[in-house]
Amino acid sequence: MVKVLGFDYGASSGRAMLGIYDNGKVTLEEIHRFSNDPVNINGTMYWDVLRLFHELKTGIIECRKKGHGDISSIAIDTWGVDFGLLDKDGRLLENPVHYRDARTDGMIDAAYKVVPREEIYKRTGIQFMQFNTLYQLYALQQTRPELLARADKMLFMPDLLNYFLTGNMYSEYSIASTAQMLNIKTGDWDRTLLDKLNIPHHFLAEIIDGGKVVGMLKDEICDEVQIEPVPVISVAAHDTGSAVISAPADTDNFAFLSSGTWSLLGTELKQPIVSEKAAELEYSNEGGFNRTIRFLKNIMGLWIYQDCRRQWNREDKVMSFDELEFEAREAESFRSLIDPDNDSFYHTGHMPEKVQDFCRRTGQPVPENKPQIVKCIMESLALKYKYVYEGLEEVVGKKIPNLHIVGGGCKNVMISQFTANALGRTITTGPIEATATGNIMAQLIALKQLSGMEEARKVIRNSFEIIKWEPEDTEKWDEVYKYFVKDIIGKE
Repeated sequence: MVKVLGFDYGASSGRAMLGIYDNGKVTLEEIHRFSNDPVNINGTMYWDVLRLFHELKTGIIECRKKGHGDISSIAIDTWGVDFGLLDKDGRLLENPVHYRDARTDGMIDAAYKVVPREEIYKRTGIQFMQFNTLYQLYALQQTRPELLARADKMLFMPDLLNYFLTGNMYSEYSIASTAQMLNIKTGDWDRTLLDKLNIPHHFLAEIIDGGKVVGMLKDEICDEVQIEPVPVISVAAHDTGSAVISAPADTDNFAFLSSGTWSLLGTELKQPIVSEKAAELEYSNEGGFNRTIRFLKNIMGLWIYQDCRRQWNREDKVMSFDELEFEAREAESFRSLIDPDNDSFYHTGHMPEKVQDFCRRTGQPVPENKPQIVKCIMESLALKYKYVYEGLEEVVGKKIPNLHIVGGGCKNVMISQFTANALGRTITTGPIEATATGNIMAQLIALKQLSGMEEARKVIRNSFEIIKWEPEDTEKWDEVYKYFVKDIIGKE
């Protein structure tokens, strides 16, 4: 029996999950769960990184208190792109800024004026999104160059937390790849691109592969949490990189959909694709475990639905996701649709009104109540999955028969069934705790308990419930899809 502790930090919550590997199966036990709340101060949205580190230590303490002080390793994964800057003495210069902060508004267009869009994609192979680290640094160089001049190291969120635990500074490959700052050919920092944009790069850390030991838990941490020193492993530190590990695939030709606040739909490749079609459709070549490529596209995901619920809960009685989805079942189908990736849905606040305004602008019936808005979001999201899936097959040049949905979105029965309907094919969902599962599997591989990815995915298939969803009403969904592509995506 081997026990490992995985920390999975999402954009809205985090959790410490104990993985117990025994006799060819792995079981998960939730040790500690906590919220992750951004803090707005003087017009800037920050991550409360000191609290997140406190929760990390609390998770280790709770693990020991529950009788699992004999863990073999610890590993952390988080969302991508965001980072902390440290001075020459290793002190944090300021709290990391949230990727939804407005400082990157307009930065992509500003960067294009210096380096053409086509060149940036050809060099990095990454989808253009305004929160990418490249544009965060470009914004800082325009407005606060003195901060970058003071920085001695830049560490992405999981690397920063690893540094707090071990005192060692590295950038793990999968998390670094989200920055749009790696050269697609070398897999290392593209310093030529950074020079062209006048972005300093003296503070970039050495890139290491996932599955490596970053260091041992520092003595002062061991003393505080009262456990013996254990190795801290850098897994696929980007949460989607860990989630993809958990896809229960038994073939190399499969697609994954990591479903949560963001939806990331793609496939796993051995080599990147930076063709004209890939650039046109903006598919991203992100790093995966074992230097694989997660060839994918970011979709706004359940963010719109989650932010609607936050708004409704502030204004009215609190309703659970299950209650909202139950009421939405009776709403009229395909009454109105949105493009989930429209820029109007990017920032938080007044999300139900934004959904209504989109429908009004596109000449559709305006959803009038919660059930209609929820149905609109769910159907639109499933149709957008079909659009991205078809583009994926076009770019890779082959049919991809299997879609595995993993992550918290698997709990949403409505979107699971709608996705099967829209795609017109059988899909699977599970495991739900995909990111934590992938984190734990990568630790077991690093500890040589598992031989590699093939064995890890076999263990996953043997350990977790995998649900199949059969498509329904496909003719109707195909008909609506034509309208969606032409009049919803095309019009906007």
